[in-house]
Amino acid sequence: MRYLPDHGLPLVQLKEQRRDLVVALQNRNGPVSSWELMQIAAVQQAIQAFEDVIADLDAEMEAEADAEMEAEAAA
Repeated sequence: MRYLPDHGLPLVQLKEQRRDLVVALQNRNGPVSSWELMQIAAVQQAIQAFEDVIADLDAEMEAEADAEMEAEAAA
């Protein structure tokens, strides 16, 4: 598989933020507040949105590369 760039999106930082939020909840006693759950859910939605965008960009780049290879082979 070819190297695919990260497109400059902060996906790693978001995943680290999500991990930090979850670890903070695991290391304490008591109920989880709705605010804390909303924070984790918001970060997770952002992660999913970035992953969807990256998948679309990667698919476009692969399609362009395939089209160039086919054009070169036909020439």
